[in-house]
Amino acid sequence: MFRRNDHDFKTRFGFPGALVGFSVAAILGMPASLHAATLCVNSHGTGGCYKTIAAAVAAASPNDTIKVSAGTYKEDVVIGKPLSLIGAGQDWTIINAKGLSNGLYIDGLDNPGLGHVVITGFTVESANFEGILIQNASFVTVWGNEVRDNDQGLDVQAETCDGQPPFETSEGDDCGEGIHLMGVDHSIISGNQVEKNAGGILVTDETAATHDNAITRNTVQNNDLDCGITLASHPPYVKSGPTPAPFGVFHNTISENDSFNNGHGTPGGGAGVGLFAPGPGNMTYGNSVVHNRLVNNGLPGVAVHNHAPVPPPAGPNVDDNTIIGNFIAGNGPDSDVPTTVPTGIAILGASPVTGLVIADNVIVDEDIDVAVNSASSIDLHLNDLNGRKVGIDNLNAAGTINATENWWGCAKGPGAGGCSSIQGSGVTFTPWLTQPSSPDRDDNHWR
Repeated sequence: MFRRNDHDFKTRFGFPGALVGFSVAAILGMPASLHAATLCVNSHGTGGCYKTIAAAVAAASPNDTIKVSAGTYKEDVVIGKPLSLIGAGQDWTIINAKGLSNGLYIDGLDNPGLGHVVITGFTVESANFEGILIQNASFVTVWGNEVRDNDQGLDVQAETCDGQPPFETSEGDDCGEGIHLMGVDHSIISGNQVEKNAGGILVTDETAATHDNAITRNTVQNNDLDCGITLASHPPYVKSGPTPAPFGVFHNTISENDSFNNGHGTPGGGAGVGLFAPGPGNMTYGNSVVHNRLVNNGLPGVAVHNHAPVPPPAGPNVDDNTIIGNFIAGNGPDSDVPTTVPTGIAILGASPVTGLVIADNVIVDEDIDVAVNSASSIDLHLNDLNGRKVGIDNLNAAGTINATENWWGCAKGPGAGGCSSIQGSGVTFTPWLTQPSSPDRDDNHWR
């Protein structure tokens, strides 16, 4: 199993431990109000504590803290006010939502302006839909939780999820996944273990734009039916009146996550990280996928798709995303692009794709390191294309790829013995690197 040395990782990539520590202290140690109270919950309701989390939430005033003792709480907890919900630790404080919609629902749709919610120290399991759903909220922090075995309402054969709310416009085939951000901004999802859901972490825009969030240092594994981490623009939901244009998923940062063994349960599978704008008007742009480890997923390590051949500005938008400094190994093919062999990064642009930055990635154990099918001009530089089979496959004769200054697995350049090769036309590769761009980040470094 791939496991990194966290101290080594932070040192190499410039993430000082003091900064991480300060962030946690700031979250927990600086109350928004000097008059905020602390409430308690235990499973017996003794010692002045509430017996259920929901009862404590109902009694809490804005900015209060609720501390939940070890135990199993069979609840669907709905939060509509700013507060901090602190469990005794994910191994000891369990929200079991078997037969219920969600484990935790941070509900800004019915509570406009909701923000400043903290969730930490829980296992959230067995919900019909999402383990944790965050909707139309700002400045939410979800960290240090385990989210597992949710999406129990999914009928896999029918690809439906009976009873889902109407605002879930495109989640019938996965019930919303383990953690779902919808209409969320300036929030942090960090240090969570997300496993054995239909999909891992989902970022969408049905009810409002989802932007300027950080999804970082999570372990997302063994989610069989979908991607580890998905950023997808979906059809908008409105209660009444005309339907607006899609709101968009933009300026989110996906960093330092381990996303592996996802998407193996269906032929379509799931990527380590997927960025999708499937139809006219959908927008998933300006996001950053940096310093992640993306290994053994059913689709490529990173998949970027738009599917509608509609010219701008109405066409789907996956422009200006950045894919930088990731380790990508042993992933699956992408039948949409299409590829039929293990693929590291796959780009499908039925509409033009512009401003995509692909740099400083280490790709190993793939038959195709980067596959592109778009009538666009794509740039990728300073990557280590170490699969030693096909480094770049240009599947669209109307597209061009500027692939100068990459390492092709050996000093002699693409196509030489022992080097990765090129398939397709329109690929510029001279000059190339004569040594790896990241010599200290070989396969063993990431184990």
